Amino acid sequence: MFLSGIEGSPSLEVVNLVLQKRSRGEKVVSLAIGDPEANTPKEIEQAAYLAMESGEVHYVPSYGTPGVRRAISSKVRRRNGIKAEEKETIFITTKMAVYASLFAISEIGYEALVPNPGYFYSEPVILSGGRPVSYDLTDDFSLDMTEIKKKTTDKTKAILVNSPSNPTGRVLEKGELQELYDFCCDRAIYVVSDEAYEDLVYDGVSHFAVGSLEQKPDRVISIFSLSKSYAMTGWRAGYLVASENVIYLVNKFLENTVTCFPPFIQRASEYALDHGDAIIEAQRNDYTTKRKLTVEKLSQLSGVEVNDIQGTFYAFPKFRSNNLSSTELSKRLLSKENVAVLPGAAFGEKGEGRIRISFSERIDELEDGLERIGRFLSDTQ
Repeated sequence: MFLSGIEGSPSLEVVNLVLQKRSRGEKVVSLAIGDPEANTPKEIEQAAYLAMESGEVHYVPSYGTPGVRRAISSKVRRRNGIKAEEKETIFITTKMAVYASLFAISEIGYEALVPNPGYFYSEPVILSGGRPVSYDLTDDFSLDMTEIKKKTTDKTKAILVNSPSNPTGRVLEKGELQELYDFCCDRAIYVVSDEAYEDLVYDGVSHFAVGSLEQKPDRVISIFSLSKSYAMTGWRAGYLVASENVIYLVNKFLENTVTCFPPFIQRASEYALDHGDAIIEAQRNDYTTKRKLTVEKLSQLSGVEVNDIQGTFYAFPKFRSNNLSSTELSKRLLSKENVAVLPGAAFGEKGEGRIRISFSERIDELEDGLERIGRFLSDTQ
């Protein structure tokens, strides 16, 4: 069957193992999942509640409500420098946005370049009829244009980038994105830019939106999320900015799949985009504290090299532990210490020798989990 060649989600596999252990009464610390421990702020919940109370519970346009599309256009102009009109926006969950955009720009047998290590983009490429081609990042996880040019063929339709990056924590700089954009324009290739963690950056690092290089959306497909910035993971709220033609094709994808998204979620998203700057700042401050704790604890461990966490709420440290693979290490951490992390190999071959640690948990849980990791590593050196 077509789906038989698709790998299951490494994150959800770990979640299931954690839930099984907890169902047996075991105390498990999960540092595996990128889900903010904070609940969605009350004012965003209230916006959704008032929308439901006023009868906003019926079908709406697949493109999104006029209100949320206006808010999206206003936000990307104001904060990202992307010169997009409402007709160049669409409301869509972030993960589905990757699938839909690839369906919109691809043809059967196409190729798309995906980062290594990087998020799980190969599956959307395969499901949209294409072949994923990995391009290696440099040792500091920046773009290697020599590698990208080497991997590009006449079949390449898209190059996917993720900044700030899950899992590496790297924030791509304007210069490297400019070089990528110029190359893609010359070759008529799309840049599909996942910017879900745009607001979670630290130590004076700035997020740069590659879509801001265009006078109007054309070769760049920009994908954003409300999940991390506003603690709205369960709402499945996000949006895509692209050329009017790509938006039209993405809308056809939605019309023939989910039809539309709940109007009350869109009303809450509209409120967040228009009034949520203080919420973002509070989220960033919280993660700044947790990032500091994570770096301090990991830096004290022998045989551990901490990566430079410029953004997101993930650490991606390199470890040395008696030749254990990252998968074996992750399994033993869960088995012996009841702490869950994700193996670096899940993010590509270049992730081997690393683990991904989420510091989105409560700070007491985070500290406990880091101590368990340290105890295990010290015993296996």
